[in-house]
Amino acid sequence: MSEEFEVKGPHEEVLEGGGGEGDRGFNNQIAVMTAIMATIGALLSYQASVTLGEAILLKNEAAIKKTEAADQWNFYQAKSNKQNLAELATILTNGKDQADKKSDIARYSTEKIEIKKKAEATEKLSREADESSEKYMHSHHRWATGVTMLQIAISLAAITILTRRRWLEYASLTCAGVGIVFGFLAWFGI
Repeated sequence: MSEEFEVKGPHEEVLEGGGGEGDRGFNNQIAVMTAIMATIGALLSYQASVTLGEAILLKNEAAIKKTEAADQWNFYQAKSNKQNLAELATILTNGKDQADKKSDIARYSTEKIEIKKKAEATEKLSREADESSEKYMHSHHRWATGVTMLQIAISLAAITILTRRRWLEYASLTCAGVGIVFGFLAWFGI
């Protein structure tokens, strides 16, 4: 007479709904806790992606403005070269040509002032966009750290169901709490 005995581990019992009423209550508690952590994690993940997108756009804007400023400084340098050539021409010429070159020198000098103002303003816009990008990146890192901590918490909750260890439940809740704290830090820009 052959009898077969089946030995079930905690994992099989959980999958089959075995265990006592206390086990089902424990499992339900962990399941609800996991669902809440997953929801909060999804919200933090969304915010992380939004802030990363903003940071990238602002960094791109800073690069564009920096290029525009470089173009203005090149234009300024070209006007300086023309002014220097006109100054040399005033030494080498006389009469009407000399008078024309003196008026060119005055014109180049005036044009350079405007070009310099525009280049400096564009550089300022580039710096501002770069600083804003850095703020968004800092916020993104906070959001992403919060998401990571919540993912760890969810993993610990799954292990908690399988092992039935209360200390893992507390470790999971602690990780979730840390993740939420990082979310609040990001929300308030800290």
